[in-house]
Amino acid sequence: MSELKTPHAGDDRSRDDDVVSLLMRQHGDIRNLFDEVERSKGEERRDAFRRLVRLLAVHEAAEEEVVHPFVRRSIEGGEQVVKDRLAEEKSAKETLSTLDDTDTDDPKFMPQLMMLRRDVQEHARAEERYEFTHIRRSTDATNLAAMAKAVKAAEAMAPTRPHPGVESGAKNVALGPVAALMDRTKDAVRKAMGNG
Repeated sequence: MSELKTPHAGDDRSRDDDVVSLLMRQHGDIRNLFDEVERSKGEERRDAFRRLVRLLAVHEAAEEEVVHPFVRRSIEGGEQVVKDRLAEEKSAKETLSTLDDTDTDDPKFMPQLMMLRRDVQEHARAEERYEFTHIRRSTDATNLAAMAKAVKAAEAMAPTRPHPGVESGAKNVALGPVAALMDRTKDAVRKAMGNG
């Protein structure tokens, strides 16, 4: 099997010195990967889905370790904003975990994928409105760049596919391989931020 290619920060040669711009671009990459999974078949669909799972895990883990803590401490009402985003993430992770156990050729796969896509897109819109806008208003370029660096470190260190048995002690609402990937990504973010 060939090495999976997942969109990474820097693939389009942007400077990636603003965490909000970086995460917004990831939202676009996630939409593109959903499109790719939908229009492909067989092994191509499986590969596209694995890349989607990886990017979703990297993106959410980075938000949980970088964005949510900042929002909690820096934005008025931040605790509730984060609580709402975590509830959305929990639902998406549960659907993703179910999908990860379903063959991409199974007739149940595409309806579940469409449900996941809807949940992920609603979540992304809420992040952009309730978190990202306020982050830009609440900090300076140095902090935006530091948070972007942590997100990029997570991307670089995350495995190309889920690896069961790499779980950390951190509690995670997802189960199985997706949880292992998220835990490993969170560890990479913490290390990049000097908290690991």
